[in-house]
Order: sequence, then C-alpha cells, then structure tokens
Amino acid sequence: MNLQKLKEAEANFLAFYPKGFEDEALLPIIKRHNTEGIGKSVRELFAPDRFSRMEEICESFAKIVSKSSLISLFEKPKVRDMVKQMNMEQQDMFAIGLYELLHGNQEKGFAILVDVLSIYKLAKWSIVTLIPYYYAREKAFFIKPTTTKDILKFFEIEGIMYKPRPTYEFYERYTKVLEEMKSQVSPMIGADNAGFTGFLMMTMK
Repeated sequence: MNLQKLKEAEANFLAFYPKGFEDEALLPIIKRHNTEGIGKSVRELFAPDRFSRMEEICESFAKIVSKSSLISLFEKPKVRDMVKQMNMEQQDMFAIGLYELLHGNQEKGFAILVDVLSIYKLAKWSIVTLIPYYYAREKAFFIKPTTTKDILKFFEIEGIMYKPRPTYEFYERYTKVLEEMKSQVSPMIGADNAGFTGFLMMTMK
C-alpha cells in the first residue's frame, strides 16, 4: 500500500471537510444514503431469533435491497424476482447462508449465499456484502466492483487480485487491507466503513 498517497488523500479530504463526515457540507449525502437508519432495520430484521422464519428472511433481504442507495436500480427488480421465484429449499439455503455470514461460520455462509445467488445470476459483490455491511457498519465492508478495482490500483495494493465472482478469500484479505488503511487516517473519516470507501473513491477523482 502506498501510505503517502493515503495521507495525501486524508489531508485533501480534511481540507475540504474539516469535521470529516460530521461536516455540514456532507450532510445531504449522508441523509440520502441513510445508512444509520437502514442499519438499525437490518439489525432488527436479521437478528439471530428471526431466522426461524426462512421465507420472511428472504423477503426482508429483498426489502433492504430495494431501500438501499448502494444497489443499482438495475439490480433491485432482479432481486425481488429472485425471492418470488425461490422454492422452499432455496429459501432455506439462502437464509442459512445469511445466518452463518452474520452469526456463525462466515466463510461457510459466504459460500452458500454465492451458490444460491448464482442460480439467478446474481452472485455479485454488492449483493453479497450489502447485509453484512448494514448489520455491522464499523466492521464489515460493502464491496463495489469499480471502486474496489480503483482502490487496488491507485493505492498500489499488491498481492491481491479482484475477480468478478465473489470469494471469501478475497473478501477476507481485502477487508484486512481496508482495516489497515482505516487505522492510518483520522477517526473522523473512518467510523462508517461505506463512508471510508466513499472517502477513498472521492479522493481518487
């Protein structure tokens, strides 16, 4: 990682927004994304005791995708259609995958989720990482393909290669890279993980 570029990005960002993501100039963007509000809903909808109702979990997934500004308008109807078309076995597997990803064996859950989404050609980074990010916004990262590729290139991050099909190996390694980058900048920038990657995206332009 090119630490000098990261520190320059931090200095430039704080020159424009001295209070970081608390700065009034950024409030319209923060309000539009409403990550705090959606995060609260996600923690309620996907709490451990909710997973006894598999069909409801799948419907809640589609509901959050529909609400989220992080998912493209093109993908939202596809996710709604997927949930409507799922048979009972697929619903069960999808809910099990989400449960493991949030509350159990993360690697196992990631693989299950990708397998089910693949049936509907929806195994995409943004869809797989959305709920984990909202559930724990200071721990999990939302992965957007274009932003991810740009971050890897711009900050000269070596030894990790992006691929379109989501894999837990990349997810784990990339998360560690982002956590290290977060630790090098002001807490005013790095509290919310989507905000942090948004900061990186903004400073690369």
